[in-house]
Amino acid sequence: MSDIFDEVNEDLRAERMRKLLARYGGLLVGALVLVVAGVAAWQAWSYYQAQQTARIAGQFLAAMQVADGPDKSEAARKAALADFEKIVATGTAGYRTLAELRVAALQRDSGNAAAALAALDHVAADAAADTLLRGLASLEWCMMQLESGDPAALAARLAPLAALGNPWHALAQEQQALLDLRLKKTDAARALFKALAQDTTAPDGVRGRANGLLAQLGGP
Repeated sequence: MSDIFDEVNEDLRAERMRKLLARYGGLLVGALVLVVAGVAAWQAWSYYQAQQTARIAGQFLAAMQVADGPDKSEAARKAALADFEKIVATGTAGYRTLAELRVAALQRDSGNAAAALAALDHVAADAAADTLLRGLASLEWCMMQLESGDPAALAARLAPLAALGNPWHALAQEQQALLDLRLKKTDAARALFKALAQDTTAPDGVRGRANGLLAQLGGP
């Protein structure tokens, strides 16, 4: 008797499935097509992105070779600058930031301080850029203006960079101390140099310069 009931249940399930397929089969096929199309589109986009990244990487390396090559002529500098500016305009996010930092360096080296500062300021304010590179741009912006820039603006930029835990802490604190020297705040500068000289996490160059300036200032 149980076999009969099992057969009836199987027939009922089969009939329900047949009716469901008749009613919703088109939707199921359509959904499957959309899933397959979505996967294919994602794979195509991933391939395109990989190709774009490889292309931009090649352009960046080529520009680096020109910028850092043996030819230091004005023509070579302009060619490298144009290549980096093209990457800034059309490249992917990471390479755009790196290229803009190189644009700033080339403009600075050529004496175009305004253009260099504008490029650094743009990187520092770019929310899409890597945090470490934004900090570097802000630090370089301060270093370029340390001798003549607005002290309040420089102090405001340096404060978050000099905070403990920031990757640029030691270099920013060194700039703070140099700014204090410019403003004749000798005791504040001496305290910062002393802290840097004792900071085992600071780069050796920073600690060495701090010790040298402490000696000049009559510190320990």
